[in-house]
Amino acid sequence: MSSPAQSQNPERSRITRIIGYGLALVCLIWVLRDFHAVQALRELSNVDWKWVLLGMAFDVVSYGIQALRWKFLLNPFGRVRLTRSIRAVYTGLFANLVFPLRPGEFLRSYLLSDSEGITLGRVLGSVGVERLVDLVIATAGLAVVSLFVELPRRFERVADTLGIVTLVLLSVVVALILYLEFKLGSEQEPQAGRRLPGKAMAALVALHAMGTAPSFYPAVLTSLLMPFCQVLGIWAMMHAYGLHLSFMAAVVVLLVINLGVSLPNAPANLGSYQFFCVLGLSVFDIERATASGFSFFAFFGLTLPIALLGFAAVVRSGLSVRSMREKVTSLPRQAASPNPQV
Repeated sequence: MSSPAQSQNPERSRITRIIGYGLALVCLIWVLRDFHAVQALRELSNVDWKWVLLGMAFDVVSYGIQALRWKFLLNPFGRVRLTRSIRAVYTGLFANLVFPLRPGEFLRSYLLSDSEGITLGRVLGSVGVERLVDLVIATAGLAVVSLFVELPRRFERVADTLGIVTLVLLSVVVALILYLEFKLGSEQEPQAGRRLPGKAMAALVALHAMGTAPSFYPAVLTSLLMPFCQVLGIWAMMHAYGLHLSFMAAVVVLLVINLGVSLPNAPANLGSYQFFCVLGLSVFDIERATASGFSFFAFFGLTLPIALLGFAAVVRSGLSVRSMREKVTSLPRQAASPNPQV
C-alpha cells in the first residue's frame, strides 16, 4: 500500500510540469509576437556559417569540460573514467531535451554511479557542489561585467539579490566543512550524533571530502573554463547572425539565459530560452524582431549538436526512450527516500 507521501509525489510532479509548460507557452507567445518570418529568413540568408560551426564547437567542448570537472570532484570516492563521465553528461543533456523539468541531472548521476561503483548519494552531492560553484562564478562574472557594461536598474537588483544568496550559501557550505574539519577530528567516517541523523552526516562527510581534496582545485579551474567556452559559443553565434556585440555583451546574455532556464521548463528549455535571450539582448538595444529571430537561430544551432551527441551517448549507454522515462520518473523519489545509498 502506498504511503500518503508517495501518492502526493505524482500530483506535485504533475503540477510542476503544468507550471513549466505554462511558462514556456507564455514565453513563446511573448517572443513570437515580435517575430517576423520574412525578416528572419532574410537575416538567416546572410549568416556566416563558419562562425556557426565555431559556436557549435565551443558549446560542445564546454560540456566535455563539465565532464572533466565532474571527474575531479568525484576523485575522493574512486577513479572515474573520463569517457564514462562524458557519456553520462551527454545522456543527461539528451534527457533534458526530451523530458520537462530537467531530469538529466538525476539520470547522469545514476549512470555514473552504476558504471563507476560510487554511491548515488555521493554522485548527487557532487552535482550539488557543481551548482554551487556555478552560482559563485555567475555572481562574480555579473559583478565584473557590471564594471564595463551599464546595466538597467532591474538587472542591478537581480545582481544584488543573487550576490546575497550566493554569499549566504557559500558561508553555510564553508561553515559545514570547517565543522567537520575541526569538530569531528580526523575520523574518516564519523558517526552520526544526536543532533545529526545518519543521512545528513553522510552528506556532510561527502561534502568535506570533495571540498578538502587536492582535486578540488583543478575542478574550480575547469569550472572557469566551462562558462568561458559557452560565452565564446554564443558570441560566435552572434557574429554569425550579424550581431557584432562585444564579448562582455555575450556574457550578459548568457547569464540572463542561464538564470532564466533554471526555472521549471518544457523540454529543451523551449520558450524560456527564447524569452530570456531576447531579454538579455534588450540591454544592448537590439531591435525586438532581430532579437527574436536570433533567439531561435541560436537555440536550434546550439541544440542540434548536443542532440546528436546526446542520442549517441544514450545508445552507447544501452538506454531507450522508454527506459529513460522510467529512470527519470523513479530516480527523484529514490534520491529523496529515507535510506538512499550515500
